[in-house]
Amino acid sequence: MEVDVADEVPIAEAGATFLVVANRLSVDRVTGPEGEVSWRTAPGGLVTALEPVMRKRGGAWVGWHGAPDEVVEPFEHDGYEIKPVSLSAEEIEEYYEGFSNATLWPLFHDAVAFPEFHREWWDSYKLVNQRFADAAAEVAAEGATVWVQDYQLLLVPQLLRAARPDLRIGFFLHIPFPPVELYQQLPWRKELLEGMLGADLVGFQVPGGASNFLRLVRTRTSHKVDRDRVQVGGTHVCTAKAFPISIDTEGFRELAESPEVVAEAEALLTELGHPKVVFLGVDRLDYTKGLRQRVRAMGELFTEGKLDPEDVVFFQVATPSRERVDEYRRLRDDIDLLVGRINSEVGGVGRPPIVYRHSSFPRNTMAALYRIADVMLVTPLRDGMNLVAKEYIACHPSDRGALVLSEFAGAARELRQAYLVNPYDLNGMKDVFMKALNDTPAAKGRRMRSLRKQVNEHTINDWADSFLAALDSGGSRAPGNEG
Repeated sequence: MEVDVADEVPIAEAGATFLVVANRLSVDRVTGPEGEVSWRTAPGGLVTALEPVMRKRGGAWVGWHGAPDEVVEPFEHDGYEIKPVSLSAEEIEEYYEGFSNATLWPLFHDAVAFPEFHREWWDSYKLVNQRFADAAAEVAAEGATVWVQDYQLLLVPQLLRAARPDLRIGFFLHIPFPPVELYQQLPWRKELLEGMLGADLVGFQVPGGASNFLRLVRTRTSHKVDRDRVQVGGTHVCTAKAFPISIDTEGFRELAESPEVVAEAEALLTELGHPKVVFLGVDRLDYTKGLRQRVRAMGELFTEGKLDPEDVVFFQVATPSRERVDEYRRLRDDIDLLVGRINSEVGGVGRPPIVYRHSSFPRNTMAALYRIADVMLVTPLRDGMNLVAKEYIACHPSDRGALVLSEFAGAARELRQAYLVNPYDLNGMKDVFMKALNDTPAAKGRRMRSLRKQVNEHTINDWADSFLAALDSGGSRAPGNEG
């Protein structure tokens, strides 16, 4: 099916001098009451950070528009160009749900779930990556800068360089890059490395990811490696470095201080019965987030009497995710049963000790939850960065808050004054939860002020600026934020 977008300006023939290539577009489709189609800017920090850059440079965003078996013509939106890439229902199943999210995702997250390796998924992944590369090559101006995003498009840098050697190509991996011993399970390990090496600059969340990548390049390819630089044949040099991503700190703070959010925070407290203490978890429903362990630890604190359900509530938001994938459906059922069992054993006739919401909430509601959370629990088994931790710091209005953070989140390297925890150690996690709750006001204040300083000084704009400055200078400039 082909969709025409009414009242949109066609793409200029000269091409774009700056492109972002990502699995999804920066816009969401809105269908009006008469069936008319329009587009609005999608929420999310990446879009917020890169839109101004694209407008300034004359940009274009290449990505899938979100519906299967449909062709959408290119159009202009909010001062930059949109280049939709079409995917069939079969490709969504094999390239996205299959290879991207049932092969790469679990493997790159320390194999906390068993990765599956299917040749058909790999074939689809190659085909779709070629389509993204072709779309970018078609819209890019001579000598343009192209920034490819994340694990769904690992092959695009090399494919794009083969088609357009005039381009300057950057790639950023938002999820962890695994250690050599895990990565080598991939049947297509060399092809994926070569795909990433097509970039002039490859960015990772933490230095360990860059080190893992470079070690694999040394052992699995014939390219010469000199510190963080790889001589890729006779074509170009690829540099691999860490560029920790962050948030729009000022935007989150202003949102949390707005009258609407302050009023919503008060309404939430009233709805919860004005508990003395609110523990909060905010996660996508994903097996990497440590939800089973966190809920179990909180449940034991209630059943052991260390937390009084009359005074304390644990509010857990689990945003629906990849619900067509079996592993995610099992996780949803497990959490439902676990929360129900704990609440039936511990709860009285009033509010349950665990308030669990398997749904999405708007940004205002999330900011209101951050405001009322006395203890924020961010305990993934593995995470590239985890921006929820930084959002809480930006939104929480006082120095009396406390952030509990997994050692295995990329954010732990920057947010060193959080209460760090090993999510695999249930007893240790329970101890840290209680320490974060009962620590002295002075100790909490010192930690929160240090965390706030870090988040204020390293924003998502700094992340984008440092990566693009390094890319423009040939990858030789040090990133602006290494922790």
